Amino acid sequence: MSKHHPDLIMCKKQVGIAIGHVCEKCDGKCVICDSNVRPTTLVKICDECNYGSFLGKCVVCGNPGISDAYYCFNCTRQEKDRDGCPKIVNLGGSKKDLFYERKKYGFKKKI
Repeated sequence: MSKHHPDLIMCKKQVGIAIGHVCEKCDGKCVICDSNVRPTTLVKICDECNYGSFLGKCVVCGNPGISDAYYCFNCTRQEKDRDGCPKIVNLGGSKKDLFYERKKYGFKKKI
């Protein structure tokens, strides 16, 4: 996800023993590059990103997680799986802009 959205910031702290999860929307994708091919290495996240309200949430978008997250073969080969915790810690400019635009014009979220 962070490859396509350069304004997203990853945690990058030293990983612990906690396993990262992904939601239905992000299931099957690599956490780093959004590739859908050859998931290889299990994603580990730091203890802060797996504590309290963050427990069991998606590493990419923050929705409730349903399955384990994986790095693809190319990210593992390039050792991007050793860069630190891959959890996205900020919201991103486009999502913030959309929120305030909806609020400004009084649009309700579709159900």
